[in-house]
Amino acid sequence: MTGPVERAFRDDWATVLATLIGWTGDVQLAEEATQDAFVAAVAAWPRDGVPDNPAAWLTTAAKRRAIDRLRRTRSQADRAERLAALARLDEQEHPVPPADTSIGDDRLRLVFTCCHPALDPAARVALTLRTLGGLSTAEIARAFLVTEPAMAKRLTRAKRKIALARIPYRVPPDAELPARLRGVLQVVYVIFTEGYAAAAGEQLVRDPLCDEAIRLGRLLAELMPDESEVHALLALMLLQDTRRAARLDAGRYVPLDEQDRSRWDRAKAAAGLAALRRATRTGAYQVQVAIAALELQDPVEWDRVADLYGALARIASSPVVEVQRAAATGLAYGPEHGLELLAPLLAEEGLARYQPLHATHAELLRRAGRPAGAAYETAIALTANEVEKAELRRRAVLAGGPSASS
Repeated sequence: MTGPVERAFRDDWATVLATLIGWTGDVQLAEEATQDAFVAAVAAWPRDGVPDNPAAWLTTAAKRRAIDRLRRTRSQADRAERLAALARLDEQEHPVPPADTSIGDDRLRLVFTCCHPALDPAARVALTLRTLGGLSTAEIARAFLVTEPAMAKRLTRAKRKIALARIPYRVPPDAELPARLRGVLQVVYVIFTEGYAAAAGEQLVRDPLCDEAIRLGRLLAELMPDESEVHALLALMLLQDTRRAARLDAGRYVPLDEQDRSRWDRAKAAAGLAALRRATRTGAYQVQVAIAALELQDPVEWDRVADLYGALARIASSPVVEVQRAAATGLAYGPEHGLELLAPLLAEEGLARYQPLHATHAELLRRAGRPAGAAYETAIALTANEVEKAELRRRAVLAGGPSASS
């Protein structure tokens, strides 16, 4: 894609797609039509110039591509009805989607729309992440600890269910928002974590994803000020993001205990603590905020961090939490204690390709003075992010494992 089209893809994909989903009621059709519009932009903009309003140009192009696709799809029973609706919209220069909600942001509307209660929770979140356009199927698969083909099937099933069940894919009215909030929060946090520690690629941090997740968190806090977990999630993202700039030095990963604290964003930390004061009930995000706050202290009280991971495991147990608990326990009480917690996870066949598990295993073995080469080799083989891979190779060399150039 050319520069202007790339910028439009980054800035306007979700807005255009959200609008098309609202008009067509068909996620698959909307995705295909939106992709067609961007392909058309690649051909037209270098020739005709970038339009004054790229989003409006793309929306109009996508709408016309949707009409073309519907005309070619003779097997759809409701083709005539949807064609008529789209044709009416096509006659309007700037059609406005129905607004029966107080959500004023296109992307946030899309998140709430995709988190439909008729879909199972995992499918809601996966479909939302895919539809938002920021994450690929492979990235979503890594977030859910499943293979890429398995995630692709899950997404296909979700879209098929929406189409076959004729689920109305519309922005929910305000009264239905709390029922969808849990999935929405999960989506926002997965976007942030993918931005903060990219699962693949040559960069460790994807700044636009971090910024977008925090922006959505702030919008949620304004929209639903009485929801404690909304403020807790916003606080969590802000406190973690305080250290964003210090996590890299000339492209090299910098672990927490080696970071230059003068590069931490104090204003963001203050905003995070302010958000935390509005989180009045104990929940999973609030516990994670407490951990993030402890990690900003000098020195870090790792015994308290380990205790909090234990509390988090009781509220929301997952392999992610258990691996982090083992790492914190190793720092608090010695690597052998961390290895004890890690042992049952290493025996689980379903976690065999979970990279953080093997990276943590390797680090605990190295710190315990035990052979760590094989664990590092496994972790390096499972790492798709080049910055993380370089850091693992550096540590492997320190442990006498594979060479730095392998």
